[in-house]
Amino acid sequence: MFKSLALLLALVSVAVSTPFLADDNAQVAFESLPQSYPGFDLDLNEVRLVQLEGQPPVQMTELDKIKLRAQGVDFFDVTETQDLGATAHLRLAQKASFPTPSKGDLIKPILKTLSTKNLEANLRKFSSFRTRYYRSDTGKQSQQWLASKLAEITEAYAPEALQSKISITEFAHSFPQSSVILRINGSDPTDDSVIVIAAHQDSTNTWPFLPAPGADDDGSGSITIVESYQALIAANFTPIHAVEFHWYAAEESGLLGSQAVAQDYERRGINVTAVSHFDMTAWVKHGTREEVGLVTDFVDLDLTDFSKQLIDAYLDIPWVETQCGYACSDHASWTKAGYPSSFSIESTFENSAQHVHTTRDTIDISDEFSFNHMQEFSKLAVAFAVELGGWSQ
Repeated sequence: MFKSLALLLALVSVAVSTPFLADDNAQVAFESLPQSYPGFDLDLNEVRLVQLEGQPPVQMTELDKIKLRAQGVDFFDVTETQDLGATAHLRLAQKASFPTPSKGDLIKPILKTLSTKNLEANLRKFSSFRTRYYRSDTGKQSQQWLASKLAEITEAYAPEALQSKISITEFAHSFPQSSVILRINGSDPTDDSVIVIAAHQDSTNTWPFLPAPGADDDGSGSITIVESYQALIAANFTPIHAVEFHWYAAEESGLLGSQAVAQDYERRGINVTAVSHFDMTAWVKHGTREEVGLVTDFVDLDLTDFSKQLIDAYLDIPWVETQCGYACSDHASWTKAGYPSSFSIESTFENSAQHVHTTRDTIDISDEFSFNHMQEFSKLAVAFAVELGGWSQ
């Protein structure tokens, strides 16, 4: 987090004028790296509108954005979402409350069915694409694989009556990769509330034309909630309130996908009552306690407290509070729109994986990469869905 606006401005000035990335063993000048790659639709000189913490939006190029990210500066790219949050004050004035967890008899049997073998098989495939960068052919192909995998799981595991309540939508953007939205309709026709469980599907290298397997960031979160979805429908989960699973495009370039989805929901007056976001769920650093990191800045603190209760009730590991700063992941788009959001991560930020945005973000890099740890987050997503979505039996 940046302690002052002056410090932020100084860092931004350095970032946009420093043409290198920090590689594993050396500083590599951007100019010495490939300036294009087959299958990419990325213009480094395209001008975008970018919002940094505490400042009005400013114009900068795609290359400037890449340099900012290389220096650890997060931001919203608001070029296509300048209206996001226009009605946030209306939702903030009607603050939601959350129940005490009470559905253990329904949840605990599902938790026993979660499979680390599924997690590994699906993540091995998802991280096998050269990159899931949102403006690349393989970023589109990985998104299409994800959508087809969800359809395959739905057909294989959801009872026929439940299948009729499920839809899978590719939410199109101005770039090749779509966000994916899977919805299980609620059984109460008079209720318009929606529960959202989310992750981001894209990956990036610090220099985006390079390979980016993105196993932890955020292949782990994406596949974590895929496994939760499979376990829920195999149990014939029929929510009273609609439950949606979201996989956002283009998180790594300024939260583009989640902003577009949140802006669309805001414009249509969709009653999203809670969002649980999962970004990086696999890493347990040597010598540290295994735990769930719960972010406490730019989130809804009441919903975060509810997540703590879910962890206490249903997981085998404890929670720990942490912070991630401004616009650090897609939960921030929902917070900006005035919707209650929470964010779960693999540990404190200090103990999280440090090789993200490199070619080394793979499932085989270390025994610190843990599918058992991912499974704990799948438990959290299952509990979130059932406790807030209800169950019509």
